Amino acid sequence: MIKINSLFLSLFLLACTCYAQQVKVNHKTFKYGKVDLTEFETKVSGVDSAASAVVLFDVGKGYFDLTSKGLVYVLDRHTRYKIINKNGYDYGNLELQFYKSQGNGTSLDQLDAATYNLENGKIVTSKINKDAKFTEKQDKNVTLKKFALPNVKEGSIIEYKYRIVSDFIFTLRTWYFQKDIPTLYSEFDVTIPEYYRYRQNANGFLFLNPTQENVNQNFNGATLNCRKYNFVVENAPGLKKESFITTMQDYVSRVNFELASITVPGEAYKEFTTTWPKLVAGLKTEENFGQFVDKKSFIKSLLKEQIKGDPSNKDSMLVSIFNYVKNNIKWNKETELYTSETNPKTIFEKKAGNSADINLCLYSLLKEADIAASLILISTRDNGAHPGLPMLTAFNNVIVGAKIGENIVMLDATDKNHCVDMISYDNLNHQGLKIDWENESAEWVSTDDNKMSKKNINYVLTMDSERKLSGKLYMSSSNYEGLARRDQYLSATNETDFLKDYKTNKPGLGIKNYKIENLNNPTEPLIESMDVEIEDNIEEAGNLAYFTPLLFERTKENPFKLEERKFPVDFGFPSEEVFRLTIELPKDYQLDKIPKNEKVILPDETAAFTFIFAAEDNRIMLNSKITVKKPVFTAEEYFDLKELFKNIVRKQAEQIVLKKI
Repeated sequence: MIKINSLFLSLFLLACTCYAQQVKVNHKTFKYGKVDLTEFETKVSGVDSAASAVVLFDVGKGYFDLTSKGLVYVLDRHTRYKIINKNGYDYGNLELQFYKSQGNGTSLDQLDAATYNLENGKIVTSKINKDAKFTEKQDKNVTLKKFALPNVKEGSIIEYKYRIVSDFIFTLRTWYFQKDIPTLYSEFDVTIPEYYRYRQNANGFLFLNPTQENVNQNFNGATLNCRKYNFVVENAPGLKKESFITTMQDYVSRVNFELASITVPGEAYKEFTTTWPKLVAGLKTEENFGQFVDKKSFIKSLLKEQIKGDPSNKDSMLVSIFNYVKNNIKWNKETELYTSETNPKTIFEKKAGNSADINLCLYSLLKEADIAASLILISTRDNGAHPGLPMLTAFNNVIVGAKIGENIVMLDATDKNHCVDMISYDNLNHQGLKIDWENESAEWVSTDDNKMSKKNINYVLTMDSERKLSGKLYMSSSNYEGLARRDQYLSATNETDFLKDYKTNKPGLGIKNYKIENLNNPTEPLIESMDVEIEDNIEEAGNLAYFTPLLFERTKENPFKLEERKFPVDFGFPSEEVFRLTIELPKDYQLDKIPKNEKVILPDETAAFTFIFAAEDNRIMLNSKITVKKPVFTAEEYFDLKELFKNIVRKQAEQIVLKKI
C-alpha cells in the first residue's frame, strides 16, 4: 500500500489541473522565414510588462522513425522570439545538450536560424553564420552545442527551427509550455506507435488543452496504427522565481513521457517498472544497488574489526556505525541513486564516494549488525517533487531509515556534521519511497524534520560618550542552523577568513577573542562568543542620536514580492530566530523615542513575530523573535505570510532616538 502525504496529494492535484475541462483551441500554423510586420509591434503588459523578450510561438512535433539502428525518437521544434530590450539579448543564443552512452546517442539532424530586423519599414534577414556554432564537451557522455545569432538588438525577432534524433526512447524529451518570459502560443504533439505504451506526466498551473486521436504512420513501407497526443497553451505568463521554493521545475507547466511497456506482435511482452513491486524487484538485481548491498564478506570483517560498540545495544551500535561511515568516506559532492563501484570494499579503500556509495555502505553495515533499517529513495529539492507514479528515473538519491528505540530515524552520512535523524537540506523534499526488500513492496514516508532549527543572537553592549558600542556577542545555532554554521566554519581556509566573511556587510564591526564550542558535536547547539566593538552605527543630529537596535541582523526586505503566488512557500524546516540586545547608555543620554511593542501571529499560529522593548534606568533591552512552525505553506496562506514579513521589515527598521542632556 502506497501512502501519500498531504503535500504530495496537493502536487498530484496540481498536475491534474493540467487536464481539466476541455476548451476550444484555434490551432495555429507557422512557416519558417515568414515573419509578419505586425510581429514587430508585439508588446507585453500586466504582470509581464517588464519582460525582456516574448515567445511569439513555440511548436514541437515528436514522432518515431525506423533507422538501421532500430527505432529512434525524432523531435522537430520551431520557435520565434521578439527581443524587447538589451536584457533579452541572451535569447539570441541557443544551447542544445546531447547525450551518448554505450553506442547510443542524440544528434542534431538539421538547424535553421535567423535574426530579423525592421529597417526603413522593410524586414532585413541575418542568417546564422557557420562560425557562430560552438561545441563544448561537458563530460564523457554529454556534449553542449551553442549557436549565436547575428545582429540581435532591441526590437529584433529571432527564429530557430531544428530537428533532434535520439536513440533513447525510454524517456522522451520534456516539453515546456512556460519560460521565465511570456509565451503567446505553445503547442506540442507526439505520435506513438500502438505497440509502445508510455506513461504521461503533466505538471504546472496551466491547462494544457489535451486531445488524442488515432492516426496512421508509415514506417519504411509498413503502416502502423498510432496514438497522437496534442497539447496547446496560449498566453502563458512568464514564470517568476521567488524565495523559498524547491525548484522551479516543480511549478513550470510541462509534459513528459516514460516508457511503460512494449507489445510487438511475435515478440515477448516487455514491461518497464509499471508497478512499485516491479520497480523494487528491478532494484534488487541492479549491480550498483541491490547486488551491491548483498556483498557482505568485507562488511562482516569491517563490523567485527573496526567498529567499536556493544552488539547487544542496538541503539549504541547504530550511532557507532553511522559515525564510522561519515568519518571514513568523504562525499565527492555527487548526488546519485546508484553506486559508482560494485563492491563496498572498493568504496572504503578509496575513502570517497557519491551519496549512494556512502549511504548503501551505511545500510549494509546496519543490516549486518542486525539493526532494523530500510533504504529510502529520494528526489532531492533540486531534482523536484516525484510525480508519485512508479517512475524510477524521477529519483536521484538514497538515504537510510532505521529504528532507534521506538522511533524511526533518517540517516544520511554524506556530511561529517550530520547527526542521527538529520539528512542534508537538499533531501528535505517532504517524502521518500521506503523499500521493503523482503516483500518487494514500497511505501511513501515523510522525510520532514519537525524539530525547530534555532538561531539565537545576543548582544550585551555598553555605549560610550563617543557613541561607540562595545561588549559581548553570543550566538547559538541548532539543528539545520547549526549545520549551516558548522559547514561555513569548516569550509573556510582558516578562522581569520571565516570571521572576515562574517563581517562582510557589517560595517563598523570589530571582533576579538573569538571562541567556538561544540564544533565537532553536531547533536549539541553550536556556541560562538566574541568581544565586539561597533562604530559608525549611531548617527548624531544636534543633541539627538539615532540608531537601529537590530544592528546587522534585521530583515531588510520582504522575501515575498509577488501580488499572488500559485505555488507553495517551502522553508524546508521549522525555524526560530531570536535577537536579544542589551545596551548600557552613558549617564548624559536619555531615551527620547522608542519602538512600541508589537506581536503579529498568523491565523492558525503557524508563524509569528514578536517585538518587545523595555528600559530600566539607563539600560535598554530588546527582544525580536521570528517563529515559523512548519516547513511548507500553501499558496492560499501566501498573503498572510507576505503580510507577516512586511510587518517584520517595518518593525525591525524602526529606530531608537536618544537625547543628550
